[in-house]
Amino acid sequence: MKNLGIVGLILVLLVSGCASVPSVNDTCTTAIMNKIGQCIEDAEVVKLPTHLELLELPPAENMPVVAVYGFLDKTGQRKSKDGIASFSTAVTQGGESFLIDALKTAGKGKWFRVVERTSLDALVRERQIVRSAREDFANQEGNEDSPKGIQPLLFAGILLDGGIVGYDTNIESGGRGARYLGIGASNQYRRDVVTVSLRGISTLTGEILLNVQVTKTILSTGGGYDVFRFVDMDTKLVEIEDGVAMNEGVTKATRSAIELAVLELIYQGDERGYWKINWPITESKIKEEVSDFLDENQIVLVTEGETNEE
Repeated sequence: MKNLGIVGLILVLLVSGCASVPSVNDTCTTAIMNKIGQCIEDAEVVKLPTHLELLELPPAENMPVVAVYGFLDKTGQRKSKDGIASFSTAVTQGGESFLIDALKTAGKGKWFRVVERTSLDALVRERQIVRSAREDFANQEGNEDSPKGIQPLLFAGILLDGGIVGYDTNIESGGRGARYLGIGASNQYRRDVVTVSLRGISTLTGEILLNVQVTKTILSTGGGYDVFRFVDMDTKLVEIEDGVAMNEGVTKATRSAIELAVLELIYQGDERGYWKINWPITESKIKEEVSDFLDENQIVLVTEGETNEE
């Protein structure tokens, strides 16, 4: 009877563990499976909370022209592996792509006019090809009136520069657990931090107009349980372990920090008067502006009832 009880407990644990594994029908709607039977999820556009906040931002009254030459990883850190030399960087090297995406997302594309600078050499070569083709076409007989030139490149009034300046791992870690009569459970957590810096520079004077630093926390958690029991006159040992770990992606956290930096840059520029957020006009705002106008001009409104009484 004792062995039957232990076997029953093992079956319950196995069934509960299998129930926690998502089925193919739950996650693979298109029934895409690889050779080892693992589910391959469809590609999707990830919209973080900061991304949605950028989308809902009111448009600018006048869209500033900005340029991004790069947004580099300045941490110099590599991925840590126990006893193994790794040449992979700890954070993403595509920061400028995330920055350009955040700038074009702000206000549903009605905030910044972003000019191409990361692939400027390729752009210049392509413009030379266009110019040469137009000249060849214009030199042909009967095409003397055709345009030979090409529209000049748009210059930026503000240069956006910065990078990923910090990536601190294992800032805080801990866990807890309990065990009783061979049955135990535990969980652990770890906190990492990524820091990005973004600044706006005037291309006419070289003055740093705006400067923003944003820190994003990366949280990793894990938990599990284990059961062990001696059976068959305490000569055989049965042990079961199960667990799961969830790690927030460093790339996703870096993207969120960059988007938050763009938001802070917009708000900071609005406060300092470099641009203006076109906030929607509400009834309370209209009343406030009318009241301020009346107070500034010392105008007193008199209602019809008050006039008759006088």
